[in-house]
Amino acid sequence: MADDGQRHVRVAVIGSGFGGLGAAVRLRRAGITDFVVLERADSVGGTWRDNSYPGCACDVPSHLYSFSFAPNPQWPRNFSGQPHIRAYLERVTDTFGLRPHLRFGAEVRALRWDGRQLRWEIDTAQGPFTADVVVSATGPLSDPQIPDIPGLADFPGKVFHSARWDHDYDLRGKRVAMVGTGASAIQIVPAIQPEVGRLTVFQRTPPWVMPRADRRISGLERWLHTKVPATRQLRRQLLWGIREMQVGAFTKRPGELGLVEKLAKAHLHKAIKDPALRARLTPDYRIGCKRILLSNTWYPALTRPNVDVVTSGLREIRGSVLVAADGSEAEVDAVIFGTGFHVTDMPIAHRVTGARGTTLAEEWKDGMAALRGTSAAGFPNFLTIIGPNTGLGNSSMILMIESQLNYLVDFLRQLDLLGDRIALDARRSAVDEWTRTLQERMRRTVWNTGGCDSWYLDANGRNTTAWPGTTAEFRRATRQVDLAEYELIRPPGRRPGDEPSPAAAAGRAAAEEVAA
Repeated sequence: MADDGQRHVRVAVIGSGFGGLGAAVRLRRAGITDFVVLERADSVGGTWRDNSYPGCACDVPSHLYSFSFAPNPQWPRNFSGQPHIRAYLERVTDTFGLRPHLRFGAEVRALRWDGRQLRWEIDTAQGPFTADVVVSATGPLSDPQIPDIPGLADFPGKVFHSARWDHDYDLRGKRVAMVGTGASAIQIVPAIQPEVGRLTVFQRTPPWVMPRADRRISGLERWLHTKVPATRQLRRQLLWGIREMQVGAFTKRPGELGLVEKLAKAHLHKAIKDPALRARLTPDYRIGCKRILLSNTWYPALTRPNVDVVTSGLREIRGSVLVAADGSEAEVDAVIFGTGFHVTDMPIAHRVTGARGTTLAEEWKDGMAALRGTSAAGFPNFLTIIGPNTGLGNSSMILMIESQLNYLVDFLRQLDLLGDRIALDARRSAVDEWTRTLQERMRRTVWNTGGCDSWYLDANGRNTTAWPGTTAEFRRATRQVDLAEYELIRPPGRRPGDEPSPAAAAGRAAAEEVAA
């Protein structure tokens, strides 16, 4: 890496969660060492560093929620907690020698495409960088979303989001409000209920909750997975295969989810004996429309004497009194927001300025769109990990990340074949065709037909988050770059055939023949 005041690298990766660390590993395994990982925090981990709230754990089995190239035979539970997942990512960082590439405290403030030099100019908190290729792995669960509640600024007590937990604040004996009933809230409430004085849960929409088949993984199992890797691989394949078979019900035949809905209702009936409370906790939309949550402790916690469930959203705050949309009130000492993240309006998009002089946020004002979930038109040599329409409703996002890493490595290989000073920009027509096909398939999915308003949908009601197929299908779609879907960008004044070597010229000519 040259350092002439403005440090230049072949690849700049933004973020050090699963996506960023996975990209770094794949780059090194491909023989690419001229790269940096720009991380705004002081350690790796991404969402598993930021979300340290009580009870935080994954809702995907551990042996599936890990890299295929970095198996962990020592997972302690079926569904591992946040400390174990974060420790796993630290081990991956050390095992694959990623520390020299990490730049902590290097929040990316702005990225701008330089059309003359065909590179990205990157302004960070640690100074400027330039890069031939940028990989954005900030993830959709990185920036908390707190609703604009009238009176919130004047609330005299403690306020924080579940992803920014204040461990210095003592909840014991306090009157606490939990705003939201999503994946974080159903873990937080059972964890803090025994110690708080009073807990008021503001539920705008009840979630569908299934039993959590969690247990400790025995020492014998861990020994087998260590000594006989085939047993670990078989376990992963079984977990994957079961979830692949479920996809059709979510994406093509939502009516088949009726049996799952009956199981969820049975889970609710078993835990909640009060008919009135049970009615308030019963969703009125098809199961799967929102993410199905897993918990054995959520419903029992709501029945405790110190817990109140307000089946209405938070409307305003008057001093220390929270007022719900139905007019009910609760005086509290602390407010915890479990209100999700900026998923369909990712903040990084406002910081990226492409070839047309517009930001990614401006290009996406009518909805996020990227070729194969990775490349946005007008943003050459810019790839997004966990981009538009790559989310899953029932399986492991690590599978989708690894597919996109395959695409990244082939993208760089194509650039090498094309020769010096060439960039690839997704054709607008290719992005539009990819998006049109996805949205057509999305029309019959449970996310679009299930009768709910979920975080999968953007402000225009379009599903720009979920992937309407199997993970195997996505892997096939991202196995390699199709140069016909890209425009070849050269520096101003460069003519076709000006590459410096016969091999590069041959690569460029072949690519242009395909693109034609």
